[in-house]
Amino acid sequence: MNGSFDILYLSYEEVKNGAPKTFISSNLFRPVRGLWNLSGYVLSRNGASKLLQLLPCRGPVDLWINHQFDKIDVVALKKSVVRQRPDISSTNSYSILPALTKIGAINSEGAALFQIRPQVYPVFVFGNQNTGLTSVAMALSMLGYKCCNDLESLPKIELDKLLMGRADRVFNAYVNIGSLATKVQLLQTLFPNARFIFTDLKNQYSFLENIASLNYTVIRNDVSNKWKILCEHLCCAPPVCAFPELNDVGQRPLIENITSNTGKKSLTSKRDASPWIVDSATSWQGIHCMPSLFDAPSTQIAPVKIIENFESIVGSNWILRNDTFTDNLALFRPDNIYLQHENGITLDLKLEALGVRDYSAAAITSQEQFLYGRFEAILKASNISGVVTGFFLHRNSPRQEIDIEIAGNRPNVLIANVFFNPGGPGAKFDYGYRGTPTYIDLEFDASDSFHHYMIEWRSNEICWFVDKKLVHRRVEWDPTPIPHLPMSLHTNIWPCRSKEFAGILDNRQLPAKTLINSINIDAVQVKTVTCHEHTCL
Repeated sequence: MNGSFDILYLSYEEVKNGAPKTFISSNLFRPVRGLWNLSGYVLSRNGASKLLQLLPCRGPVDLWINHQFDKIDVVALKKSVVRQRPDISSTNSYSILPALTKIGAINSEGAALFQIRPQVYPVFVFGNQNTGLTSVAMALSMLGYKCCNDLESLPKIELDKLLMGRADRVFNAYVNIGSLATKVQLLQTLFPNARFIFTDLKNQYSFLENIASLNYTVIRNDVSNKWKILCEHLCCAPPVCAFPELNDVGQRPLIENITSNTGKKSLTSKRDASPWIVDSATSWQGIHCMPSLFDAPSTQIAPVKIIENFESIVGSNWILRNDTFTDNLALFRPDNIYLQHENGITLDLKLEALGVRDYSAAAITSQEQFLYGRFEAILKASNISGVVTGFFLHRNSPRQEIDIEIAGNRPNVLIANVFFNPGGPGAKFDYGYRGTPTYIDLEFDASDSFHHYMIEWRSNEICWFVDKKLVHRRVEWDPTPIPHLPMSLHTNIWPCRSKEFAGILDNRQLPAKTLINSINIDAVQVKTVTCHEHTCL
């Protein structure tokens, strides 16, 4: 070697049987893909320059560097020379982009799309109830698999394609599917490269008679190194976050003869490209299933009812926002929220130079988070081009969102949208730019008068209502999984950076206003859960 490199790894851990590599001397090799547990490396001046050109960095820097191996010259010592301490927990410093975005220091950012795709598939997972099946399903999703899980049977169109060995299936991972339990040997024949996983082997299931012939592993609920077992079996690197720990959902029966057709004209727009979104070009109609009897969170409190007529602006139910986000041309300010003469509040958007932004806007957020329920607002939207009125549920880490939005250039259209990312609380999966929007013709101008809007969120479906009439329904994997983590409720008005989404903003038409008459919540309120993140081994 001539002494030049971009990055030299001094410490790492290889996957089982070693990662593909090319030796360039007796002590150095070039890894083909990323290495685990990086505790020491040398970065050359040229390497630093290349990494700066590849910014922004999303997620932990070590994991992000792993994804740049095709663009940089990486070498590693044959043997690690820096030891890691196993007796203390690691902490992870993540990208500063979210913090810079929140205060308005960043004005633009590219679409954050998940680029990792599984190399080993399909994957089939079996086990008994309460042995961690749903947790393994979520872990597979975090590794980039389209994972269908916890059903008595697959939808017929998917089952037929699977049992014919076809490649044009929706899913590449199947967890706890009852109808597949007796078909393991057939699946092995149809898919010689398939991986099998069991969450227990306590019972001698009929489909395990020839288990020795399967390429399988066992991930028991009581083991501490689940990521290592799973990722060695699937020949991939683990996410830098905790293995998900979820209650088992159980096998849910499918519902026949249900339709998402509401009679409303709708248009599906461009969607993000991620493993958790089904391609809109397919004829797939989602999974219509019963809700689980086992998915109630351990942190659940009794459902609450909140009736908010805004007799005062400052109350125990709401946070008045003073931040922003990348696509927002304004900074939210509490001073832009006013009491109406009658019940309700006005949210204002103004032309106002604030340093980091040239506009001020308004937003309120619920103090508490909710998991499933009914969320209602009586509001009058803005009709100013470039301005968005929003009523939606949202969380970060992982990002999940259920939207009602009305863009000022088309106040006769409701935009129903869902963002889904996998993981448990604290998992740093915040991918998504467009989400999965559907444009629904309201047949009236939402800025002319007050109308009643409602989101009904259940574990197996989401329904959108306008003036108490169903206008849109989404079931599981139509086109995303149903968000499964607690979210806060938001209402806002803001000027959008995207002219395609909301039209061109004309300063001469400002100020813009959104009027909120009332907000009602009938939902499960969830205690805040502290997530202790660690580096997974």
